[in-house]
This record gives sequence, C-alpha cells and structure tokens, in this order.
Amino acid sequence: MACDKSFSSSYMLLSPEKAGIVDLFRILIHSDVRKRDFVDSSEEGEESFEWRRIIFVSTLAQKLLLLLAKPMSWSGSAIEFWLNLVSSNRSFGRLLVHCFRGNVVMPHKESESFISFNGNFDKRVELDNHIRPSDSEYHAALSMMASKASYENEAYLRTTVTHHWQMEFLGFYNFWNDYQGKATTQAFMLRDRDTIVVAFRGTEFFDADAWCSDIDLSWYELPGIGKIHGGFMKALGLQKSLGWPKELDPHLKMPAPLAYYAIREKLRSLLGENDKAKYVVTGHSLGGALAILFPAILAVHGETWLMERMEGVYTYGQPRVGDEKFGKFMEGVLKEHRIEYFRFVYGNDIVPRLPYDDSVFMFKHFGRCCYFNSRYQGKIVQEEPNKNYFSPLRVIPMMMNAWHELMRSFTIAHEKGPDYREGSLLRIFRVIGLLIPGIPAHTPQDYVNATRLGASRLFLHQQ
Repeated sequence: MACDKSFSSSYMLLSPEKAGIVDLFRILIHSDVRKRDFVDSSEEGEESFEWRRIIFVSTLAQKLLLLLAKPMSWSGSAIEFWLNLVSSNRSFGRLLVHCFRGNVVMPHKESESFISFNGNFDKRVELDNHIRPSDSEYHAALSMMASKASYENEAYLRTTVTHHWQMEFLGFYNFWNDYQGKATTQAFMLRDRDTIVVAFRGTEFFDADAWCSDIDLSWYELPGIGKIHGGFMKALGLQKSLGWPKELDPHLKMPAPLAYYAIREKLRSLLGENDKAKYVVTGHSLGGALAILFPAILAVHGETWLMERMEGVYTYGQPRVGDEKFGKFMEGVLKEHRIEYFRFVYGNDIVPRLPYDDSVFMFKHFGRCCYFNSRYQGKIVQEEPNKNYFSPLRVIPMMMNAWHELMRSFTIAHEKGPDYREGSLLRIFRVIGLLIPGIPAHTPQDYVNATRLGASRLFLHQQ
C-alpha cells in the first residue's frame, strides 16, 4: 500500500525494512541520500554528514530492534513471569517452600494481580490520600497514577480504577499502527466525577515496536504547523494511504481502531452526555508524546468544541515531538483554548532530552517545564537543565546525583513513609544509573514521588 504524503508540505521518511547493509553504510560516505530505497525525502540538495549520520543511526537501530523483536518479547515475558511468580508466592523463600510442598501459586498474565515489567518498578496502587480533589495538584497526581497504570492489563486497570480509586472505568483499548501492521498503541479511559482522563501507555521495556516508534526519526511538515516526529504520528493513527483525513471512511476496514479517531469519537459521545464534563490527556514517556499530539491533530481538524472541553495535558518524561515552528503553533492553540499543559521532568531523565535540540535534529520542547531535582523540589523552567544530556561538563554532577539516588533508595522509606519504599528491581536500575544516570530517572517511581512530594509547592507558586 502506497503512503500518502499529500497532507504534508515536506517530509523525510525512513523504511528500515528496505535498508540493505551495503546501502546503509554507503549513506555515511555518499551524500546522494534520495537514491537509497529506504529513504523517501522531499528535501532538495545534498544532505550534510550529520544528517546522514542521524539517518544511519536511526535506521540501523530500527533494523536491530526488528531483528531482536521476538527474543526481546520472549525475554520480557520470562522476566515478567518470574517477577510475578515470586510476588504471587510473597517472596523467593516462600516460593522455594511452596515448590517443596507442591502448592506453588502460578501467576496469570491477564489477571488483576499480574504486574508488567514497568509496573514492578513501582507497585503502588492507591492514590495519595493527602491530596484531595480540591487541591491544585490533584489532576497532576491522578494523571501520573493513570499514566503508570496504563502499562497494565485490562483486568488490573478495571480493578484499580473501580475498587481502589472508586472511579468509573470507561474502557481499555488496543489501537492499530498502520505502518507497523499491528496493534501497538494502548490507552485507557476513566471518569472521576465530571473529569474524564485519557491515559496513553508509554514504551514497554521489552517492546521492540514501541522502541521503533521512539527512534524513528522520520518527520512530516504540516502546512502552517511545522515538522512533527513521524514515529509518534504513526502510533497516534496516521494512515498509510490517507494521511490525516478529518473523518474516517465508514467503509474502511481496519483490524483494530486507530487511536486518535477512536478516542475522539468516545469523547464526543461522553462529553455530549454531560455539559459540565471536561477531560484531561496524559501519558508517561511515549504516552506523553501521544498525549500532546492528540490536541495538535484536533487543532488541525478544527475540532473547536473538543478543544474547549479539554482541561489540560499532563506528560511525564515526554520526548520532544516537533520543531520550533510546531512549538509556537501549539503554544498558540493551548493559549487560545485555555488548555493547561504541564510537562513534568525529573532529574537527569534521558528521554525528555531526546531527540536532540540542535541545528541538525531541529526538535524543540515548548510550554512550561515542571522540573524536579533529586530532592523532589519543583520549579517552572523554560527548559530542563542539560537539555541534550551528553554534555561533558555534566558527567561528574550526574554521577554524583546517581550515587545520591542510590543511597536515597535505602533511606526514603524511613524519611517519607513506607509508601515510598523502593524494591529490588528499581535498586538494580539505580546501580545501572551509576554508569548511565538518565535510565533509572525515567522510571515511574520518581515521577509519582514528584507529584506527591513536590507538586503542591509548584502549583501554589503558579497560583
């Protein structure tokens, strides 16, 4: 099926499945990029070496991920099963006893007690009872917990929303990615009184398809709007043959719904039932990118009514999604419709610092950044410190901060209470963080802590 690019004024598309090894390495030597089968670009002239290097790295990484997709999935399933096996039997010691007695409790992947690999970093289920619905940080705290929960299966989500949070569970969805040819995007919805929450799932650690969406540096330029990350657009519901039509062809047959269109229809129905209802959109990591792109496509389609009913967008550890022109467009849209946009960044989290913000990559953040240091002290800044992460001057401070986070993992429960206790899996990642400080900082634990320990001061300052 051919890819329709008529909706964009310019584009640069990568097709790793078409990339031969020889062609891939030749791109580093020759500047005739458009002669390569795996690159489709509207740009004229020769590409700089830096751009060709970016294309090489993005395409090679995607090819490796596609090659390793099944081993990654198997490994992830095995590790998840082991973590849940130990948890179901309460401890490794009890598991050994149960094995000896022949009464091992076996976990079931679709059960309400089964927790994903990402979920094992932070097993907290309950909302913070110190944050009340009338508090200014309530939506931020609820959105983060919803973003964290979005990594889990439907039974877990239904139980969490209805029994633990005492809210209405509206649905769990698997959405189609037309470019990957499978359902790879997930989201769920809940209702808390007159507020609907839409939570997009982020990148699962062993999900090669999600990682491909993250590192696919293809881009489309929408007329009058700017350049947007292609991988995120594809995950949100961009169609190969049609692009972004305002309405779907009723005769179009898809194996699963497309995220943007299905969520938009659900919101139209729910908001039409209650004139007082509003909604917020949220997500962690890749989920955050989809959350902020959702109102962007609403604006492209002129969905004024839905924009006016949107109360806010809350993202956590969100990567950059577009260029400077796109950022200015979105700032205008958010201001016009009075939509609050809070982009939370914790410490040295590597993901919000990608893709690069420089003359080659062109990606830019926009709006306010709610930045939290390792003591969960929050402040509003234009851009997080060390915006491109790999600054030589920041290596020693990041390493020192990683040591502080590792030591803190053993003391925080005593200082802040048992709800802040960190498990063995996260502590292993804290150790890895001594070499790569930005990895453990991206886990949900620190973002939940930030909304509970530091957000009240931040929102009070805003007021």
